[in-house]
Amino acid sequence: MSRAPDVFFLPAGDEQRLCVFHAPAGTPRSAVLFLHPFAEEMNKSRRMAALASRALADAGHAVLQIDLRGCGDSSADFGDATWSDWQADAQLALDWLARRHPGVPLWAWGLRAGALLAARDWGRAVNLLLWQPMPSGKLALQQFLRLKVAAEMATGGGKGLMEQMKAQLAAGEAVEVAGYRLHPALASGLEAARLTPAGPTGRLVWIEVATQAGDALKPASLQALQAWQDAGWTVSCQGVEGPSFWATTEIELAPALISATVEAL
Repeated sequence: MSRAPDVFFLPAGDEQRLCVFHAPAGTPRSAVLFLHPFAEEMNKSRRMAALASRALADAGHAVLQIDLRGCGDSSADFGDATWSDWQADAQLALDWLARRHPGVPLWAWGLRAGALLAARDWGRAVNLLLWQPMPSGKLALQQFLRLKVAAEMATGGGKGLMEQMKAQLAAGEAVEVAGYRLHPALASGLEAARLTPAGPTGRLVWIEVATQAGDALKPASLQALQAWQDAGWTVSCQGVEGPSFWATTEIELAPALISATVEAL
């Protein structure tokens, strides 16, 4: 069994990032960096991420979880964070893992919008584990902004609000959505992000949850996977039964997703 995780702050310039490191017993089979999803989806997913990290550690993998700038207990407010900040944080965390466990395979594990941070050119060979990946940051941004539109529509407003928020962001102004202040540079960086092959090829494990086990992956997912295969990646994909835990009202779990992840790695 894995030991209790090590909780520490990783220096990031004049700031610091909260990290949770799950060490396996003995020499690790691989080193895995978890990149959390966007805004409130991160909070909804914390339990699942922690359980999966422990399960991977029990299976012999070293796992690092990091709160990106402005998230969780890391430095700064969410409204101060930019997409480039988060890219730098991801690189900082992966470099820490590589130094701690040289010579073992590296994995970047992203959930939802976190997959857009994982699927990048890391400057070295990095395998990818993607949970419910979003095909583009543009879609992630639209879904986030719609939260405010939906809230306003519930009280009889909301007309023209989406266009108004996009205009504010384009003018360099922050917008407030569901209690989160969105920096225009975070919005623009997220909007430009695409889930496309980059960097040295490796393994890609793509897992989605569905209401019933065995449900086929969405057509958009299959199209995206073909692009990775065409680029030379070794791709495995599957759907497992479970709730959309990142978006449910109550904290929910998807045990089949954890089991499938451990087996895939």
